[in-house]
Parts: sequence; structure tokens; C-alpha cells
Amino acid sequence: MLPDRKSISKYRLPALISLILVAGSILSPTDLRAGEPRPHPVPTPPVFAQSAGRSATDFLNEGLQAISSGRVQDGIAAFRKATQLDPRLAPAQYNLGLALRQVGQLQSAADAFYRATQADPQFALAFANLGGALLEGKNLQQANDYLLRALELDPKLGVAYYNLGLLRVQQGDCDRAIASFKKATEYSQNAPEPAYHMGVCYMQQSKLNKAKDAFSKAVQINPKYPEAYYNIGTIFFNQGKLQDALAAFRKSAEANSNYPNAYYGAGLAFIQLRQYPEAAQVLQYAKNLYTAQSNPQWAKNAENLLQQLPKLNYQPQ
Repeated sequence: MLPDRKSISKYRLPALISLILVAGSILSPTDLRAGEPRPHPVPTPPVFAQSAGRSATDFLNEGLQAISSGRVQDGIAAFRKATQLDPRLAPAQYNLGLALRQVGQLQSAADAFYRATQADPQFALAFANLGGALLEGKNLQQANDYLLRALELDPKLGVAYYNLGLLRVQQGDCDRAIASFKKATEYSQNAPEPAYHMGVCYMQQSKLNKAKDAFSKAVQINPKYPEAYYNIGTIFFNQGKLQDALAAFRKSAEANSNYPNAYYGAGLAFIQLRQYPEAAQVLQYAKNLYTAQSNPQWAKNAENLLQQLPKLNYQPQ
């Protein structure tokens, strides 16, 4: 006999929380697909900022070229050289901050962003990224101050609203977070992340239809967004719309074949539909992925479900 929803409730769908997100890290603003933050325009080099015939701006350009070709460490070295030659060259400090944050050197990135704001007090993107780095370091009050300063300088800076939304989530204020994410979607229309996080907030408020609309907007912008599809599937599953849930979980897996939650969710849906061979297949795959990704708790949950299948009149092959 198929267990009812209560009897399998302890094997609930894995929850996705605000990124302070997916995969256990804060979504860096550099991931926004709206062109923000972007490399800062290169100014005319000061005549004194030269070394062996090369100016600070030459090294800045070299760093930008290295980053564009995926050579992040080379880019960091070039940006450092540019800042040594001319500490007041704000674009070099800013791009050094972006590169350092990309390799996980959060404190050094924050220092570089701060130096960029000192070199150019009107540099809104530097303030926005400084706020983002401080947010990631759990320094919420200073993050708030710098993000608000960024918006004073540029009231249409989507990445600042996005980071402010993440900060409001950390403060437990979903209403204000949603307001910020809405602004971010308005000014960074090609970025799916603000819509995604808006959906997470709506889920926390049990406003499932609004959450589904927000996740749907995220996948319209980025059709390869596995976490958004997964959350859509979770909503359908909890509403008892199992075929719709399966379709969403399938899209999640198609967007990222190594995303275990998609297979686990599909396994629960197949159990509810009494499609036990299919449940066994996807749950085994989910278990293997959880194990490979060092997530023993959810690997154990998948194994427990697999052990229940014979009791449901299905013996795995």
C-alpha cells in the first residue's frame, strides 16, 4: 500500500534557502546576467604612473584581457601591478576586487572595493560590491550603509538592490527583501537571480502562487536554472499536482544533470504515483550524487526511501 503524505513526511523534499543560496554560498553580484558589475571604463593614464615604459592603465588592460580569457590569477597580478603604480586608479582597484572575490579572497576583495570608493567617491558599483562583500562576511550594518550609498549615487543600480534584498533576507525581513528584489528585477531585467530570491521569500511566507510566478520568471530569463525548476516542482508536489511536479523536476535535471535534489524530488513524486521502478531508478541516482557531493544526510534519506520500496510491493532489480 502506498504510504500517505504524512508517513513519508520525514523524507521531505530538500529545502532551498536563500543564498545565502543554493550550494552553500552567497550568490556573488558578479553572477548577475545584466552586465553588472562590469569592468570599469579605462581612463587616460596619469603621466607619473609608469614602470619600464608601461603605465598603470596598460596593466589594467592586461588584467582585463586575462580575466576575459579565464586567467584569473594573471588578472589579479596585473591589477595589483596597476594599483601599485597608481593607487588612485579606481578601475584597477575595483577590478582587483572582482577578481579576488571570484577566487574566494573575500577580505582582500572588500579592501580593494573600499580603496576604489576612496579613489572615486562617486563610484556606485564599487560601493555596491563593497556592500556585497561585507554582506558575505556577515557585517550587515556596514553592508547596509554602503549599499544605501550606492543607491544614493545611482538609484537605478540593480545589483545594489539585489544585494540589499539578500541583506534583508539575512535580517529576517522578507517584505523589505521582496521590495528590493522587485527593484532589482526592474533595473537588471536580464538577471534571473532577483526573481529567484523573490520566489524563495514568497515560499517562506507560504505565498505559493506568487512564489511559482517568481520562479517562472527566473527560468524565462535563464532556462538553465535548476534550483528554480526544482522549487517549482516542490510547489506542485505540495499541491498534489504530481505530473506537473515531475515535469518541473525533469527540467531541473536537464538544466543540471548533477543536481541531486531534482532526482530525489522525482523519486517522491513517482512513489505517490505508484511508479516504483522509476522511483527506484531516480532515488538511486540521487543517492549516488549526494554521496559524491559529500552530502551524507540526504544520501541516507534517499537510501531510506529505497529500502521502503519493497514494502510497497516492488522489489528493485
